[in-house]
Amino acid sequence: MFLSFFQASQSQIVKGTLHDKSDNQVINFASIYINGTSVGTHSDQNGYFELDISKYSSLPLTVSALGYYSCTLTDFSVEKLLEIYLSPKTFELNEVVVSAKSTSNDRKANLKLFKNQFLGSGYNGQNCIILNEEDITFKYSASRDTLKAFASKPISIVNNALGYKFSYFLNKFEYCWKSKTFLYEGSAYFTEDMAAGLTQKNFFEKRRKNAYLGSRSHFFSSLWTNSFRSNGFIVKNSIGKILGYDEIVIVIDGFKKYLSYKDNLYLYYYSKAPNSSIQPLRDQIFFDSNGYFDGSGVIISGQMAQQRIGDLLPYDFRLK
Repeated sequence: MFLSFFQASQSQIVKGTLHDKSDNQVINFASIYINGTSVGTHSDQNGYFELDISKYSSLPLTVSALGYYSCTLTDFSVEKLLEIYLSPKTFELNEVVVSAKSTSNDRKANLKLFKNQFLGSGYNGQNCIILNEEDITFKYSASRDTLKAFASKPISIVNNALGYKFSYFLNKFEYCWKSKTFLYEGSAYFTEDMAAGLTQKNFFEKRRKNAYLGSRSHFFSSLWTNSFRSNGFIVKNSIGKILGYDEIVIVIDGFKKYLSYKDNLYLYYYSKAPNSSIQPLRDQIFFDSNGYFDGSGVIISGQMAQQRIGDLLPYDFRLK
C-alpha cells in the first residue's frame, strides 16, 4: 500500500483541452509532447489530452497541430485543467501555396540545399532520410536573396547514423544566399529507437557517443553537476579569465539552475583555442540536468553551432 501511494504521489499528469484561438473550436489529433524526448500524446476528438510528465516535469510542454503555430508552455500547473489556444497559420499557408509554382529543377536544388543546412552535411546528416519530402515547400523573398521553407505536416525523419526515428515540427527556416547564413526553429518528438541487434546497437552507440561529446547537451548537463572541467570543458570570459561554476551559475528555489553572466562566454573542449562561444541574451538562461537549455536566451557560435538536426539526440541519452 505504501509503494502504491508513493508511485501515485510521484506521477505528474498534465491535462488540458486545445482550442482554435480564432473561433474557439476544439483542435483534435494535435501533438502534445516534451521537446527532444519520446514523451508525448495526441488530443482526442474533443481536443482533450492527458500526459504523464513525471520524467521531465521541469521542461516546457510543446503543442503542435497542422495549420497552427506551435505553442510552448513553460509555466503551468498539473493541479488544474489547461485551456490552450493555438493561432492559425493563415498568412503563412498562403505563402506556401505561392511557393508550389516553382519548377521541378528549382525544387530539386532547393530541397538539396534545405537538407544540407537542416540535416547537416556531415556523416550523420547525410545518413538521414526524410520520409515526406512532398510536404516541404519553398518560397523566395521579394529580393530573392532569402529562401524560406515550410512544412505542411511534421517532417518524418529516419536517422540511419544514430538509430532514431522522430518527427520534427518546423516553425521556421530561412537561408540567406548573400551572407550564407541560416536559421531554423522547431521541436522534435522521438518515436522509435532503432538499436536492435548487437552489431547494429554497437554501431549506433558509437555514433551517438561521438555526436554527444562536446555538444551543447554535453556541456549543459555537465554544467548542472559542476563537472564540466572533468568532462573536458574550460569556460573563459572575453579577457581570457577561466571562470568557475559559481561565477556563471545561479540556483533559484533550491533546485532551478540558470546560466548567468553578462559577457560572452568562450568554451574550450579539449583545445587550446575556443571551440564555441555563448552570447547571453538575458540575465538568466534556464538549463536542466539532462542537457536541456532555453535556446531563445542565447546565441551559440562555433563548433556547437555546426550541429544540425542530423546530430540530434533525445534528452534521455546517456553515455554507456
